Amino acid sequence: MAEKGEKMQTAERTSVGSGELEKISADYSEEETARVLRKIDWHLLPFISLLYLLSFLDRANIGNARIAGMAHDVGLVGLRYNVIAAVFFITYALAEVPSPSRWIPSIMVAWGIVMTLMSLCHTYEGLIIARVFLGLAESGLFPGITFYLSLWYRKRDVARRIAIFFSAATIAGAFGGLLAYGIEHMEGIGGLHGWQWIFVIAILREDQQGQAKDYKFKYVLQAILDYKTWLQVGNYIGLLVPVYAIALFTPTIVNALGYSAANAQLLTIPPFVAGCIVTIAVGILSDKLNSRGPFIISGSLVSLVGYIILYVQNRAGVSYFGAILAAVGVYPTIAVALAWVGSAAGGDTNKGVTLALVIGVGNLGGIASSFIYLKPPRFFVGHGTCMGFLVLSILLTAVAMWDYNRLNKKKIELCEREGIDETRAHEFSEMGNESPLFSSNQRLDIQRSDQAVEYGKGIVRPLLENGAATESKCQTLAKASHQ
Repeated sequence: MAEKGEKMQTAERTSVGSGELEKISADYSEEETARVLRKIDWHLLPFISLLYLLSFLDRANIGNARIAGMAHDVGLVGLRYNVIAAVFFITYALAEVPSPSRWIPSIMVAWGIVMTLMSLCHTYEGLIIARVFLGLAESGLFPGITFYLSLWYRKRDVARRIAIFFSAATIAGAFGGLLAYGIEHMEGIGGLHGWQWIFVIAILREDQQGQAKDYKFKYVLQAILDYKTWLQVGNYIGLLVPVYAIALFTPTIVNALGYSAANAQLLTIPPFVAGCIVTIAVGILSDKLNSRGPFIISGSLVSLVGYIILYVQNRAGVSYFGAILAAVGVYPTIAVALAWVGSAAGGDTNKGVTLALVIGVGNLGGIASSFIYLKPPRFFVGHGTCMGFLVLSILLTAVAMWDYNRLNKKKIELCEREGIDETRAHEFSEMGNESPLFSSNQRLDIQRSDQAVEYGKGIVRPLLENGAATESKCQTLAKASHQ
């Protein structure tokens, strides 16, 4: 027991990745593994959640500023507000490559400077320039952190962590409304309008399975040419269009229901608070059940009901309830979808490129979101467009679940027919997702025997210690063949 405790302490002191945590969990109890995870959680989650809260608040508070007087002061007539909202996503999507951890603080400083200067904009053209540079500065944060988390946590544990991290976006929506309500009353202080203070104060707050870990260009091509990557891109766009529509236009929608601008700021808080709570709960449940697709479909259906209510109702109270349902349904799907993308990509380079493509191309949906809410007070085009994209996501998720299940079964049959197990993992290390030992649903990070022995010195016992056979990979895949 003393020796085991010493090894556990060594493991806790060591920076480990998702594959290494799989080894720890294989040889230690759930309680001991949970201690390692909690230690990682306390070191990572508070900081990255705060960063994303600030980031999302900075990009979305344009909606609060609009009804706080910016539209009048800057002359945002016609489609001008929509253009200002949309230009952010052009540079944001094109430059959205996972940022190294040491680069993240630098881009945080950059977007802080841009937001501060944005408060000094007095013209339509100035706001466009500021939003273009804001998108460029913020672009690397979200894919960088998502990729970073996928390296630290096992597949079965990552959804709840992404959910906690992404819930910062819903907190930003709630906090942004509360903040904007107070800041509106700072009209004229320091020679600035209330909406300009919104931008200023926003700144003052400021698993391996034998898969390859090195970089080769062929791993990049594996990700780009894999049809499943583009299936996930389509799914993610279907989710992001309503997500960004909620972030950019909830103040406008609530204001159009007949509430005053000040009260509309406060009434934007409940949808985002509810979305935050449900996002975390769904992330935890998704990890516990080791399931992704059903949660995306169910969340999309809830949001779809909310948009249907908004579409058919003209009573303020009922429509407001629909707005809450729309947010509560779609926000939790983002974390689950990204956890699914990361766990379905084999190898670090493949995973990084896949996440960059899904998040980068998917965020182009923000451009569509910026131009669909044009005709108040009913916004038929906006609500109808969001419903269409949610249906698209539901259909693509169902197709992905069927396809992953089909591929997993084929790999099970191949393993059983050819006698392939974890001892031959090195033979398939460069095949990425096509490896017969790689499951898109559950990952067991089995390394070559000599790697396991080397790692076991001072950290954990080798996975195949004393030649004892563990449960075969085929049996494991059979248990995990359903999404």
